[in-house]
Amino acid sequence: MTGTTTDIAQAARNGLHVFTDGCFDPGSADGGWAFVAYCDGVEIASGCGGIRKTANNTMEIAAVLEAASWIGGNAAGEPAVIWSDSLYAVRGCNLLLPIWRGNGWKKIDANPNVRRRTIADVDLWRAVDLLLTQNTLVTVDWCKGHFGIDGNERADALADKGRLSMHRARQA
Repeated sequence: MTGTTTDIAQAARNGLHVFTDGCFDPGSADGGWAFVAYCDGVEIASGCGGIRKTANNTMEIAAVLEAASWIGGNAAGEPAVIWSDSLYAVRGCNLLLPIWRGNGWKKIDANPNVRRRTIADVDLWRAVDLLLTQNTLVTVDWCKGHFGIDGNERADALADKGRLSMHRARQA
């Protein structure tokens, strides 16, 4: 359903929509993840956290994993859309997961030396795969980041809060 900001805002007013985001600070190597769940346009849940010594894509996948986990525990069997501004996370969920699963969680590449390497963040991807397989009514779609979409902006702010919690924990 990828569309304009208006299309996404309209869609998020009906049903369950969960916006995700991840962030990363290369200086500290701390990252943050977040999700914000809306039902019929009303925020009903959110979560965020941080991880030390990580990467941006890891945080984007972690955010999708946390969203799928929340859906599984709170809205299992309901149709839901997980929105991410990460093309890597969306492409991974919608196109690459079945390929990776069938390829023993190895990279897909014409070069046989590369193809033998395990994909990055394999544990996160396996967990995402399991949750999405358990609830086939959950879809993962892309929304443009930093474009005025309320759910995306809120998830972005929470991801940064999660990242900053690592900085505060380090000082304690």
